[in-house]
This record gives sequence, C-alpha cells and structure tokens, in this order.
Amino acid sequence: QRVNVTVRSGLPMVLSGSAEPCAQLVVSSIGVVGTAEQNQRHSARFFDVLTAQLGLGPERIMIRFYPLEPWQIGKNRTVVTFL
Repeated sequence: QRVNVTVRSGLPMVLSGSAEPCAQLVVSSIGVVGTAEQNQRHSARFFDVLTAQLGLGPERIMIRFYPLEPWQIGKNRTVVTFL
C-alpha cells in the first residue's frame, strides 16, 4: 500500500559514459531514506535484487534516494500529513 513502482524499459540511457545496458532506481520515501546509514542498508538490498533480476553488474546500476516530508505527498484529496 505504501510502495509504488514504475518501470520504463527501452529508454536510451548512458551511465558512466557507456550506453551498455544499465538501470536507474529512484527511491523516495517519508522517514525511511533520510540518512547515509539508512540508505547504505537499502542500497545493499536493492543491489542484491537488481543484479539478480536484471543480470547487470553493480557498476551498471545507479540508485537515487529522495527523502520526502508528509506534506509533499497528496493522497485521498489531502496530504499524508493529515492521514
């Protein structure tokens, strides 16, 4: 209920100067991705899944973490602050 996933395949993408197959994961969350320590743990887990499922080496994957505040997410005609 609190996770949304969007997959867009087949996009032209360059990572580290190479157009070889690669992936970018963008993670945004309220209160879960706010520190380097949290993101290091998440990163390890995401890399395990992505390398296994996509068959890519870890050097071909980039993860970006975005911490959000409850007032930045709209849901059910309001914002998460009030849910």
